[in-house]
Amino acid sequence: MKIVMLGAPGAGKGTQAKKIAEKYKVPHISTGDIFRANIKDQTELGQKAKTYMDQGLLVPDELVVDLVVDRVNQPDCDSGYILDGFPRTIPQAEALDKALEELGQRVDYAIDVEVPDENIVRRMSGRRACVDCGATYHMVYAPTKKEGVCDRCGGSLILRDDDKPETVKKRLDVYHEQTQPLIDYYKSAGILKEIDGTIDIEDVFSEIVKILGE
Repeated sequence: MKIVMLGAPGAGKGTQAKKIAEKYKVPHISTGDIFRANIKDQTELGQKAKTYMDQGLLVPDELVVDLVVDRVNQPDCDSGYILDGFPRTIPQAEALDKALEELGQRVDYAIDVEVPDENIVRRMSGRRACVDCGATYHMVYAPTKKEGVCDRCGGSLILRDDDKPETVKKRLDVYHEQTQPLIDYYKSAGILKEIDGTIDIEDVFSEIVKILGE
């Protein structure tokens, strides 16, 4: 089971990817998490990625393609995996397909979580992240027990630069320009499955399970 999760930033595809990974016992591979870890550790890759992410821009293909292909070659991916945040562009999708073909594999499903832009801006501007452990919360949907304090480690919470409304709108513009064509790419391949991401989280997951099967 090899799945590509599609959807605009903040559409909830990461949440659904984690739930799929837990149910089907396959790795959830998020380029966003990889980049944030590298940024926190101040690696060279992390510093390069940060300059793009802070501006709401997509990280260039050459910084992510080799990283992702190497990741799906790991033994824990033998039974499948969920890619969250990759591919973002047609060249990345083509590079992924080529690499998988060489491994005798292919993407089985591309699941697109559809949410209107105005919903996404409202969702993301309410997110907060812990400066110490990286845990994320939402002021409305997943608040902390004590305002401004991480439940997990007691660290301070911040509104990340890439969650600020003006940055979110820019990221959405970039998404529609560069990533939206992937919808047509996977639709033409016959593996696209579209899901209404405005309904309850559990209902979204139920719809995905219907597609994937028990």
